[in-house]
Amino acid sequence: MARRCVKTGKQTGTGNNRSHSNRATKREFRVNIQKKRVWDPQTKQYKTIKVSAAYLRTLAKRLQAGKTVV
Repeated sequence: MARRCVKTGKQTGTGNNRSHSNRATKREFRVNIQKKRVWDPQTKQYKTIKVSAAYLRTLAKRLQAGKTVV
C-alpha cells in the first residue's frame, strides 16, 4: 500500500541528495504518515485513517470546533 494521506493526498516525493562535490544521487522525501482512530458519528463507530502529521493539526482543530471529520 502506498504511503499516502487519505485526506490531503500527500505522497512520497523524489529529489536528489547533493554531495560536497555537487554530485546528485536519487532520494525519496517520505511523508510522515500516522494511523489515527476517529469517531464517525454517522455510523457510530471508530474508523482508523492514515493521515499525514500536518493534517493531524487540522484534525485536532476541526474536532475542537465540533465539525465532522470522516
